[in-house]
Amino acid sequence: MRHLNYNHLQYFWTVVRKGSIAKASETLHLTPQTISGQLKLLEDSVGHALFHRVGRGLVPSEMGQVVYQYADEIFSLGAELAQRVKSGDEGVPLTLNVGLVNSIAKLISYRIVQPALELEAGLKVVCNEGRLETLLADLAIHKLDIVISDRPIPTGLNVRAFNHALGESPIAFFAQPRTAIHAAKKFPRSLHQAPMLMPVEANALRQGLDDWFDQIDVSPKIVAEFDDSALLKAFGEAGTGIFPAPAAITEEVERMYHVRCIGIADGVTESYYAISPERKIKHPAVASITEIARSKLFSA
Repeated sequence: MRHLNYNHLQYFWTVVRKGSIAKASETLHLTPQTISGQLKLLEDSVGHALFHRVGRGLVPSEMGQVVYQYADEIFSLGAELAQRVKSGDEGVPLTLNVGLVNSIAKLISYRIVQPALELEAGLKVVCNEGRLETLLADLAIHKLDIVISDRPIPTGLNVRAFNHALGESPIAFFAQPRTAIHAAKKFPRSLHQAPMLMPVEANALRQGLDDWFDQIDVSPKIVAEFDDSALLKAFGEAGTGIFPAPAAITEEVERMYHVRCIGIADGVTESYYAISPERKIKHPAVASITEIARSKLFSA
């Protein structure tokens, strides 16, 4: 396929979004026969069938899903370009695509990204949550501008990107008020055999907590493990068990989840990084994120 016909690609993209040729024809103001013919030309150009018929609708084939992902990015960028030209703004890009590692507390992610929302350039922030390796793959192909992570780029991973340390937070334990009052009196011994909600073993924080429990000779009763920090806190709010969270957001955790802080795990911290494709950060929004995180959020 030497040359791509973008009209054909747009027809294909619209059919996928609308779910049928009939609905796409209404949007594009073209006859269904015209769209069907253009789709056939695109399939001939690609060399693969792009749809499977299911009932009266069309479902993208495996290759169709790949083509759609690229088409969606192309036309999203086209819409952004049109908006940028129309506004006449030659300054900050209109969209900041942020990847957030799903093991980071949602409140921490929000407070790290928040400064970008306060820029005066009409910036739109698009957040994508996932595993670090997946997000780094998207960063490598420029689908993301920055990744916020709780660990640096894994050793041996072949991706051209750079770690920018934002800071770290001690880890505290929280529980429902009645449990917290009792547990705080003899903390950390009170955690022994206490029902505990923990991150999954693959989480960057889990090893530090396990080592700390070994050091103080405490064995909590782990009743559930989570790879999503918000779900862990929701179970904690329901009284299922004691749970860890960054001390940097103690006030927010207590207010939002109706819990109280029991104490801090001495020497256990969670670190945070902004990972970007450039050694020296140039994007104004990314620069704002890193500067404020270092000077305010994690300064203590």
